[in-house]
Amino acid sequence: MNKYLEYYGIDENTYNLVLESEKELKNEYEKIDANCLLNSMKVLQAFNEVGISESDFNGTTGYGYNDLGRENIEKVFAKVLGGESSLVRSNLISGTHALTTTFFALLRPNDTMLSITGLPYDTLHEVIGIKENNSSLMSFGIKYEQIDLIDDDFDYDKIEKTLRSKKIKLIEIQRSKGYSTRKSIDIDKVAKVIKFIKDIDKDVIIMIDNCYCEFVEELSPLEVGAHIIVGSLIKNLGGGIARTGGYIAGKKELVYLCSERLNMPGEAGEVGATLGINREFLLGLYHAPYVVASSLKTAILTSKVLEKLGYNVEPKYNEHRCDIVQNIIFGDKDALINYCKGIQKASAIDANAVPEPTDMPGYSDQIIMASGSFTQGSSIEISCDGPIREPYILYQQGSLTYDYGKLAVMIAVANLNKTN
Repeated sequence: MNKYLEYYGIDENTYNLVLESEKELKNEYEKIDANCLLNSMKVLQAFNEVGISESDFNGTTGYGYNDLGRENIEKVFAKVLGGESSLVRSNLISGTHALTTTFFALLRPNDTMLSITGLPYDTLHEVIGIKENNSSLMSFGIKYEQIDLIDDDFDYDKIEKTLRSKKIKLIEIQRSKGYSTRKSIDIDKVAKVIKFIKDIDKDVIIMIDNCYCEFVEELSPLEVGAHIIVGSLIKNLGGGIARTGGYIAGKKELVYLCSERLNMPGEAGEVGATLGINREFLLGLYHAPYVVASSLKTAILTSKVLEKLGYNVEPKYNEHRCDIVQNIIFGDKDALINYCKGIQKASAIDANAVPEPTDMPGYSDQIIMASGSFTQGSSIEISCDGPIREPYILYQQGSLTYDYGKLAVMIAVANLNKTN
């Protein structure tokens, strides 16, 4: 053991701190294991009911007509997520792309979109037109409004006033916090606000950005009344195995519109070559409950250890969680950078790379990111990133196994006090 600790620069105090913290988390880990079992049963049942077979691994080329594997994959995802239909495709390149596809599919000129979780994630600003772009929703005459949260909950008064005073076509709810300081939105709050909205306007489309949240809780937003949900396969549902892709799931007629937007009117989901990726999508989903559980255990351990070291963290180790993201509020630029460098050192891929703050497309501030991943940009593998702005918050997520996550925490903490 000592030779490994020495190799990774883990001092004895850090090693003991992590192991002691781990022992104090037994009850929290048991809750995660119970949820993992439940979601594993949900996945297995979907596989069995659809009747997935080895032949479903076969891919298609060209137009992708008659791809039975693709059709069965989308049936499985729909069952797992509680929807009537789903669109699961490799040419949905990210969560942002899946969201963009959905917005443009469901909104028309002069329609109004309303965000009730405040300002959306940075990469959506140009999509919507908050930041000017000639291809944005606003450039096509689609209107945008937003209502900020109050104390990490929905502003029910403003939502009601808005819905009663004007016609809203689509309400968007971003569950995970993004690069904000608010808490993420749990499924109970989602269920409550959906019922509230439907009592006022039964026709408004309720769309959920579900990125980072899949399998963290027992229920999907579709199971509590949402009309459509969107996410990425290089996050939770890909299980670290899917190399690309995204999903859209929900009401059949809405998913159909999204498939027409992604592909073409009239052909919709009937086309799209899978090129041999079917097995990855199925195997990734099969592994996903366990991988999400590993990510949650790593996040809880991180929260416990960093709080003991005197840093502010959100959520706390024993708080209810609804996504895999762990905030560490360093309050210091150098500490943030050093921790991030430690996570990169703990990676299997590009461990010798040194993360540095840099400009990135879609972001106003410089971003630092540690992601030595088997899949570029994968958030379910151990990674962290954050904007270089006060109060210097780093957003950590993932870990394909808990042991690798624990090791990453040790290496990152040991690296905290080192000079740049």
